[in-house]
Amino acid sequence: MGNQNKTHFQSLKDLPLPFYLPQYNSNNKDSNQITLLSFGGRKFSTKHTLIMKYISVWNDENNNDNNSNKWIPFTDTYNNQVQIGRFGDDYHGMRAVIGGSNNHLLFITYLLKKISIFNLNTFQFIKHDNLPIKNVMSFHCFVSKPEQEMMKANKKNYEMLLFCKDIGLSIEYDEDDNTFQFYQLPIYYDFRSFDKYAYVCINDSILFFGGYGRKDNTYISKSIHGYLIQRNIWITFKHTLPIPIRGCFGILNEDKKYIHIIGGSNYEDIPLSTHIKTKVNIWKDSSNLDGLMILTKLLSNVSINYSLVFDCLLKNFYLQNT
Repeated sequence: MGNQNKTHFQSLKDLPLPFYLPQYNSNNKDSNQITLLSFGGRKFSTKHTLIMKYISVWNDENNNDNNSNKWIPFTDTYNNQVQIGRFGDDYHGMRAVIGGSNNHLLFITYLLKKISIFNLNTFQFIKHDNLPIKNVMSFHCFVSKPEQEMMKANKKNYEMLLFCKDIGLSIEYDEDDNTFQFYQLPIYYDFRSFDKYAYVCINDSILFFGGYGRKDNTYISKSIHGYLIQRNIWITFKHTLPIPIRGCFGILNEDKKYIHIIGGSNYEDIPLSTHIKTKVNIWKDSSNLDGLMILTKLLSNVSINYSLVFDCLLKNFYLQNT
Protein backbone atom coordinates (compact mmCIF):
# COMPACT_ATOMS: atom_id res chain seq x y z
CA MET A 1 0.00 0.00 0.00
CA GLY A 2 1.50 3.33 -1.01
CA ASN A 3 2.21 6.12 1.46
CA GLN A 4 -0.53 8.26 -0.05
CA ASN A 5 -3.19 5.67 0.67
CA LYS A 6 -1.80 4.84 4.11
CA THR A 7 -2.85 8.27 5.35
CA HIS A 8 -6.50 7.45 4.72
CA PHE A 9 -6.73 4.73 7.36
CA GLN A 10 -6.47 5.17 11.11
CA SER A 11 -5.27 2.06 12.92
CA LEU A 12 -6.42 0.56 16.21
CA LYS A 13 -2.91 0.10 17.60
CA ASP A 14 -3.39 2.72 20.34
CA LEU A 15 -6.76 1.43 21.53
CA PRO A 16 -7.09 -0.61 24.73
CA LEU A 17 -7.39 -4.31 23.98
CA PRO A 18 -9.37 -6.45 23.53
CA PHE A 19 -11.54 -5.10 20.77
CA TYR A 20 -13.85 -6.63 18.22
CA LEU A 21 -14.84 -5.54 14.73
CA PRO A 22 -18.13 -6.94 13.47
CA GLN A 23 -19.54 -5.35 10.34
CA TYR A 24 -22.42 -3.05 11.24
CA ASN A 25 -24.74 -1.96 8.43
CA SER A 26 -26.34 1.01 10.26
CA ASN A 27 -28.97 1.09 7.48
CA ASN A 28 -26.22 2.07 5.11
CA LYS A 29 -27.35 2.14 1.48
CA ASP A 30 -23.96 2.99 -0.02
CA SER A 31 -22.52 -0.19 -1.53
CA ASN A 32 -19.04 1.36 -1.53
CA GLN A 33 -19.14 1.97 2.21
CA ILE A 34 -18.88 -0.39 5.17
CA THR A 35 -19.60 0.68 8.73
CA LEU A 36 -17.32 -0.93 11.33
CA LEU A 37 -17.90 -1.09 15.06
CA SER A 38 -15.06 -1.49 17.56
CA PHE A 39 -15.69 -2.17 21.24
CA GLY A 40 -13.99 -3.90 24.15
CA GLY A 41 -12.30 -3.65 27.52
CA ARG A 42 -11.37 -5.72 30.55
CA LYS A 43 -13.41 -6.29 33.70
CA PHE A 44 -13.77 -3.22 35.95
CA SER A 45 -12.09 -1.04 33.32
CA THR A 46 -13.28 1.71 31.02
CA LYS A 47 -14.72 0.27 27.82
CA HIS A 48 -14.18 1.82 24.41
CA THR A 49 -16.86 1.94 21.70
CA LEU A 50 -15.93 3.45 18.34
CA ILE A 51 -17.35 3.46 14.83
CA MET A 52 -15.82 3.95 11.40
CA LYS A 53 -17.30 4.67 7.97
CA TYR A 54 -14.86 2.70 5.85
CA ILE A 55 -14.33 3.25 2.12
CA SER A 56 -11.66 1.23 0.34
CA VAL A 57 -8.33 3.04 0.16
CA TRP A 58 -8.22 1.95 -3.48
CA ASN A 59 -11.48 3.79 -4.24
CA ASP A 60 -11.02 7.23 -5.83
CA GLU A 61 -14.14 8.46 -4.01
CA ASN A 62 -12.23 8.12 -0.77
CA ASN A 63 -10.16 11.19 -1.63
CA ASN A 64 -13.30 13.36 -1.53
CA ASP A 65 -14.56 12.20 1.87
CA ASN A 66 -12.69 13.60 4.86
CA ASN A 67 -14.96 11.78 7.32
CA SER A 68 -14.19 8.26 6.13
CA ASN A 69 -11.70 5.78 7.59
CA LYS A 70 -11.51 7.50 10.97
CA TRP A 71 -12.44 6.04 14.33
CA ILE A 72 -14.93 8.28 16.11
CA PRO A 73 -17.03 7.77 19.26
CA PHE A 74 -20.21 5.73 18.81
CA THR A 75 -23.17 8.06 19.44
CA ASP A 76 -26.96 7.81 19.57
CA THR A 77 -29.48 9.89 17.61
CA TYR A 78 -29.00 12.76 20.09
CA ASN A 79 -25.22 12.69 19.67
CA ASN A 80 -24.66 11.23 23.12
CA GLN A 81 -21.72 8.85 23.39
CA VAL A 82 -22.73 5.20 23.74
CA GLN A 83 -20.68 2.59 25.58
CA ILE A 84 -21.18 -1.11 24.87
CA GLY A 85 -20.32 -3.16 27.94
CA ARG A 86 -21.02 -2.87 31.65
CA PHE A 87 -18.33 -2.04 34.19
CA GLY A 88 -18.08 -5.64 35.43
CA ASP A 89 -18.10 -7.26 31.98
CA ASP A 90 -14.82 -8.82 30.83
CA TYR A 91 -14.52 -8.70 27.04
CA HIS A 92 -11.09 -10.36 26.90
CA GLY A 93 -11.33 -12.91 24.08
CA MET A 94 -15.00 -12.19 23.46
CA ARG A 95 -16.77 -12.77 20.14
CA ALA A 96 -19.81 -11.06 18.62
CA VAL A 97 -22.16 -11.30 15.64
CA ILE A 98 -24.80 -8.95 14.26
CA GLY A 99 -28.24 -10.39 13.48
CA GLY A 100 -31.94 -10.21 14.21
CA SER A 101 -34.84 -9.58 11.84
CA ASN A 102 -33.38 -6.22 10.73
CA ASN A 103 -29.70 -6.80 11.48
CA HIS A 104 -30.16 -4.54 14.50
CA LEU A 105 -29.06 -6.85 17.31
CA LEU A 106 -25.49 -7.30 18.52
CA PHE A 107 -24.99 -10.71 20.17
CA ILE A 108 -21.92 -10.79 22.45
CA THR A 109 -20.43 -13.93 24.04
CA TYR A 110 -17.74 -13.37 26.66
CA LEU A 111 -16.11 -14.42 29.93
CA LEU A 112 -16.90 -16.33 31.92
CA LYS A 113 -19.99 -17.96 30.42
CA LYS A 114 -22.03 -14.95 29.34
CA ILE A 115 -24.18 -13.92 26.39
CA SER A 116 -25.70 -10.44 25.99
CA ILE A 117 -27.79 -8.68 23.35
CA PHE A 118 -27.35 -5.00 22.52
CA ASN A 119 -30.01 -3.29 20.37
CA LEU A 120 -28.22 -1.06 17.86
CA ASN A 121 -31.43 0.90 17.15
CA THR A 122 -32.27 1.79 20.76
CA PHE A 123 -28.63 1.79 21.96
CA GLN A 124 -29.49 -0.37 24.96
CA PHE A 125 -28.88 -3.89 26.22
CA ILE A 126 -32.07 -5.93 26.03
CA LYS A 127 -30.86 -9.20 27.54
CA HIS A 128 -28.12 -10.79 29.63
CA ASP A 129 -27.97 -14.55 30.14
CA ASN A 130 -25.66 -17.39 31.13
CA LEU A 131 -24.57 -20.11 28.72
CA PRO A 132 -25.25 -23.71 29.86
CA ILE A 133 -21.58 -24.72 29.89
CA LYS A 134 -19.23 -26.06 32.56
CA ASN A 135 -15.95 -24.52 31.45
CA VAL A 136 -14.90 -20.92 30.87
CA MET A 137 -14.79 -19.85 27.23
CA SER A 138 -12.89 -17.12 25.40
CA PHE A 139 -11.13 -16.72 22.05
CA HIS A 140 -13.83 -19.03 20.67
CA CYS A 141 -15.80 -19.51 17.47
CA PHE A 142 -19.14 -17.68 17.35
CA VAL A 143 -21.02 -17.46 14.04
CA SER A 144 -24.51 -16.94 12.69
CA LYS A 145 -26.15 -20.00 11.20
CA PRO A 146 -26.38 -19.81 7.39
CA GLU A 147 -29.41 -17.83 6.23
CA GLN A 148 -30.83 -20.66 4.13
CA GLU A 149 -31.01 -22.90 7.19
CA MET A 150 -32.81 -20.24 9.22
CA MET A 151 -35.25 -19.58 6.37
CA LYS A 152 -36.28 -23.24 6.38
CA ALA A 153 -37.52 -22.88 9.94
CA ASN A 154 -39.85 -20.05 8.83
CA LYS A 155 -39.73 -18.44 12.26
CA LYS A 156 -38.72 -15.09 13.65
CA ASN A 157 -35.82 -16.81 15.34
CA TYR A 158 -32.13 -16.15 14.99
CA GLU A 159 -29.71 -19.06 15.23
CA MET A 160 -26.03 -19.08 16.11
CA LEU A 161 -23.28 -21.63 16.71
CA LEU A 162 -20.55 -21.50 19.36
CA PHE A 163 -17.46 -23.71 19.73
CA CYS A 164 -14.62 -23.52 22.27
CA LYS A 165 -12.49 -26.50 23.32
CA ASP A 166 -14.98 -29.12 24.54
CA ILE A 167 -17.96 -26.75 24.19
CA GLY A 168 -20.37 -27.01 21.27
CA LEU A 169 -23.64 -25.07 21.32
CA SER A 170 -26.46 -24.26 18.95
CA ILE A 171 -28.12 -21.07 20.21
CA GLU A 172 -31.60 -20.05 19.13
CA TYR A 173 -32.98 -16.61 19.98
CA ASP A 174 -36.71 -15.84 19.81
CA GLU A 175 -36.98 -12.15 19.03
CA ASP A 176 -40.67 -11.91 19.99
CA ASP A 177 -40.27 -13.52 23.41
CA ASN A 178 -36.69 -12.33 24.02
CA THR A 179 -35.66 -15.84 25.08
CA PHE A 180 -32.81 -18.25 24.32
CA GLN A 181 -32.86 -21.98 23.65
CA PHE A 182 -29.58 -23.91 23.85
CA TYR A 183 -28.71 -27.27 22.27
CA GLN A 184 -25.52 -29.28 22.79
CA LEU A 185 -23.37 -30.18 19.77
CA PRO A 186 -20.67 -32.88 19.48
CA ILE A 187 -16.98 -31.96 19.40
CA TYR A 188 -14.31 -33.92 17.54
CA TYR A 189 -12.04 -35.59 20.12
CA ASP A 190 -8.71 -34.19 18.91
CA PHE A 191 -10.19 -30.69 18.80
CA ARG A 192 -11.46 -30.55 22.38
CA SER A 193 -8.50 -28.70 23.89
CA PHE A 194 -8.28 -25.94 21.28
CA ASP A 195 -9.19 -22.27 21.12
CA LYS A 196 -7.62 -19.15 19.55
CA TYR A 197 -8.11 -20.52 16.02
CA ALA A 198 -9.12 -18.66 12.89
CA TYR A 199 -12.53 -19.66 11.58
CA VAL A 200 -14.62 -18.94 8.50
CA CYS A 201 -18.25 -19.87 7.85
CA ILE A 202 -18.84 -20.98 4.25
CA ASN A 203 -22.34 -22.05 3.22
CA ASP A 204 -23.11 -25.13 5.34
CA SER A 205 -19.70 -25.51 6.98
CA ILE A 206 -17.26 -23.84 9.36
CA LEU A 207 -13.52 -24.15 8.70
CA PHE A 208 -11.04 -23.92 11.60
CA PHE A 209 -7.38 -23.02 11.04
CA GLY A 210 -4.63 -23.60 13.62
CA GLY A 211 -5.31 -22.89 17.28
CA TYR A 212 -3.86 -23.25 20.75
CA GLY A 213 -4.13 -26.56 22.65
CA ARG A 214 -3.61 -26.47 26.37
CA LYS A 215 -3.24 -30.24 26.79
CA ASP A 216 0.54 -29.71 26.58
CA ASN A 217 0.40 -26.05 27.65
CA THR A 218 2.58 -25.15 24.67
CA TYR A 219 1.02 -26.84 21.65
CA ILE A 220 0.11 -24.67 18.67
CA SER A 221 -1.63 -26.35 15.76
CA LYS A 222 -1.30 -26.02 12.01
CA SER A 223 -4.17 -28.45 11.37
CA ILE A 224 -7.35 -27.56 9.52
CA HIS A 225 -10.71 -28.95 10.65
CA GLY A 226 -14.27 -28.48 9.50
CA TYR A 227 -17.76 -28.76 10.97
CA LEU A 228 -20.64 -29.60 8.61
CA ILE A 229 -23.63 -27.81 10.09
CA GLN A 230 -26.53 -29.64 8.48
CA ARG A 231 -24.97 -33.10 8.91
CA ASN A 232 -23.70 -32.30 12.41
CA ILE A 233 -20.33 -33.98 11.83
CA TRP A 234 -16.65 -33.03 12.03
CA ILE A 235 -14.01 -33.50 9.36
CA THR A 236 -10.25 -33.03 9.21
CA PHE A 237 -8.07 -32.30 6.18
CA LYS A 238 -4.84 -33.78 4.85
CA HIS A 239 -3.45 -30.35 4.04
CA THR A 240 -2.25 -28.12 6.87
CA LEU A 241 -1.13 -24.55 7.34
CA PRO A 242 2.53 -23.89 6.41
CA ILE A 243 3.29 -22.94 10.03
CA PRO A 244 1.69 -23.50 13.45
CA ILE A 245 -0.35 -20.43 14.35
CA ARG A 246 -2.73 -19.18 17.03
CA GLY A 247 -4.61 -15.96 17.69
CA CYS A 248 -5.11 -15.31 13.97
CA PHE A 249 -8.39 -14.49 12.26
CA GLY A 250 -10.01 -15.59 9.02
CA ILE A 251 -12.10 -13.68 6.50
CA LEU A 252 -13.68 -14.33 3.11
CA ASN A 253 -13.13 -11.96 0.23
CA GLU A 254 -16.16 -10.25 -1.33
CA ASP A 255 -16.94 -12.91 -3.94
CA LYS A 256 -16.32 -15.70 -1.39
CA LYS A 257 -13.72 -17.41 -3.58
CA TYR A 258 -10.74 -16.92 -1.28
CA ILE A 259 -10.03 -17.24 2.44
CA HIS A 260 -7.48 -14.94 4.07
CA ILE A 261 -5.78 -15.97 7.33
CA ILE A 262 -4.20 -12.92 8.95
CA GLY A 263 -2.06 -12.21 12.03
CA GLY A 264 -1.50 -14.56 14.94
CA SER A 265 1.44 -15.42 17.17
CA ASN A 266 4.06 -18.17 17.48
CA TYR A 267 5.34 -20.41 20.30
CA GLU A 268 7.09 -17.47 21.96
CA ASP A 269 3.83 -15.48 21.80
CA ILE A 270 5.49 -13.07 19.38
CA PRO A 271 2.98 -11.40 17.01
CA LEU A 272 3.26 -12.51 13.39
CA SER A 273 2.58 -10.47 10.26
CA THR A 274 1.11 -13.56 8.63
CA HIS A 275 -1.09 -13.42 5.54
CA ILE A 276 -2.14 -16.77 4.08
CA LYS A 277 -4.47 -16.86 1.08
CA THR A 278 -6.23 -20.04 -0.02
CA LYS A 279 -8.99 -20.91 -2.48
CA VAL A 280 -12.37 -21.90 -1.05
CA ASN A 281 -12.76 -24.65 -3.68
CA ILE A 282 -9.74 -26.52 -2.29
CA TRP A 283 -11.65 -27.26 0.90
CA LYS A 284 -14.65 -28.55 -1.03
CA ASP A 285 -12.56 -31.29 -2.66
CA SER A 286 -13.23 -34.64 -0.95
CA SER A 287 -9.75 -35.90 -1.87
CA ASN A 288 -8.36 -33.52 0.75
CA LEU A 289 -10.17 -35.33 3.57
CA ASP A 290 -8.33 -37.92 5.63
CA GLY A 291 -9.62 -41.31 6.82
CA LEU A 292 -11.38 -39.81 9.80
CA MET A 293 -14.12 -38.51 7.51
CA ILE A 294 -15.27 -42.09 6.90
CA LEU A 295 -15.67 -42.73 10.62
CA THR A 296 -17.52 -39.50 11.33
CA LYS A 297 -19.94 -40.32 8.53
CA LEU A 298 -20.66 -43.70 10.09
CA LEU A 299 -21.28 -42.08 13.46
CA SER A 300 -23.22 -39.05 12.23
CA ASN A 301 -26.55 -40.54 13.32
CA VAL A 302 -25.41 -41.22 16.89
CA SER A 303 -27.58 -39.35 19.38
CA ILE A 304 -26.02 -36.53 21.37
CA ASN A 305 -26.92 -38.58 24.47
CA TYR A 306 -24.21 -41.01 23.42
CA SER A 307 -21.49 -38.41 23.04
CA LEU A 308 -19.16 -40.32 25.39
CA VAL A 309 -19.34 -43.37 23.14
CA PHE A 310 -18.75 -41.11 20.16
CA ASP A 311 -15.63 -39.64 21.77
CA CYS A 312 -14.22 -43.04 22.80
CA LEU A 313 -14.58 -44.41 19.30
CA LEU A 314 -12.94 -41.36 17.80
CA LYS A 315 -10.10 -41.57 20.33
CA ASN A 316 -9.46 -45.25 19.56
CA PHE A 317 -9.50 -44.57 15.84
CA TYR A 318 -7.07 -41.71 16.29
CA LEU A 319 -4.64 -43.77 18.40
CA GLN A 320 -4.69 -46.65 15.92
CA ASN A 321 -3.80 -44.36 13.04
CA THR A 322 -0.95 -42.36 14.56
